[in-house]
Amino acid sequence: MAPFICIKDISKKYGNLSAVDNVSFNLDKGELFSLLGPSGCGKTTLLRILAGFETTTNGSFEIDGVNMTNVDPADRPVNIMFQNYALFPHMTVFENICYGLRRTSLSKSEINSRVEELLELVRLSGMSKRKPKTLSGGQKQRVALARALARRPKLLLLDEPLAALDKKLRSETQFELCKIQEQLGTTFIVVTHDQEEAMTLSTRIGVMNDGKLIQLGTPKEIYEQPQTTFVADFVGEISFFEAVVKERKNTHWLLQAAVPIHVSSDFNLVVGQKVKLALRPEKIMLTSKPTGKINEFQVDIVDWAFFGAGTQYRVIGPEDVKLKLYQSHNQPSQSHVPTLKTGFVNFSPEAIIILQR
Repeated sequence: MAPFICIKDISKKYGNLSAVDNVSFNLDKGELFSLLGPSGCGKTTLLRILAGFETTTNGSFEIDGVNMTNVDPADRPVNIMFQNYALFPHMTVFENICYGLRRTSLSKSEINSRVEELLELVRLSGMSKRKPKTLSGGQKQRVALARALARRPKLLLLDEPLAALDKKLRSETQFELCKIQEQLGTTFIVVTHDQEEAMTLSTRIGVMNDGKLIQLGTPKEIYEQPQTTFVADFVGEISFFEAVVKERKNTHWLLQAAVPIHVSSDFNLVVGQKVKLALRPEKIMLTSKPTGKINEFQVDIVDWAFFGAGTQYRVIGPEDVKLKLYQSHNQPSQSHVPTLKTGFVNFSPEAIIILQR
């Protein structure tokens, strides 16, 4: 079966600058896909190309088997929800939502029915006569979403849709957005620089940098199996250190870093090979005394910070190996560690990520 959305070899140049560089990926119908990356990586430019606001230098874009590359924006089954929501301040909630519908052949009763349906969907029933200035940030966001969905687009593009909300409201709205998308079955592409938001919202994530699509995968794959140093560092906290492959020992590889390190035998390594290792903070255990576990060594505790559900530490091991680690407060034995200046860390061979580049 052909993919519902097919983005093939899309590039966009401004003079000698490649804003989007040969990006390709496919989406199934009903996916909630996130383009994740830092400011200036090309994700918003790609979104504008899909909306028809920018032309491609190279490449093509199809929806449901139909080539959209040279189709005018108004004729594409695509809508976009802007970061600032772009609500008309002089119009009511009802008028904002039905703005696009009034340019269709629908009757007044059909438009009224569609708007009421959308108001119920976004939990704004009873607010149809209010103006945007009387709404909270979360309510404005839901009006903008309802307006974007009004004409039943096959593809909805969302440019930093939750950026204007405070942290707590943003977290709550993430789940609301997922629920609405699941109810409708509309394909969403969300542009964001917020790693947590992308992880929460998405069925799959595409990580971009310097105009290129660096890695494509599920949230779990992106977090636990990053393919590059950039992806590992950009998505969540992580520590890096260098090592050399020494030998294969039964179910593990033995590597030499500042201390001997055992890693999973699943990696395809060669004796003498130099590799870059990465460790997520929650995969490292910190104890006040040695436990005798594998991959254990003594560290100096440089700093720590209380985060409610846990404590984050910065420690230094042999040869100035720097690690970040996180200890959950559901481990009572760790509660006294912040008072110490030294401790012991350990981590399993399976916790180690070996980066390709």
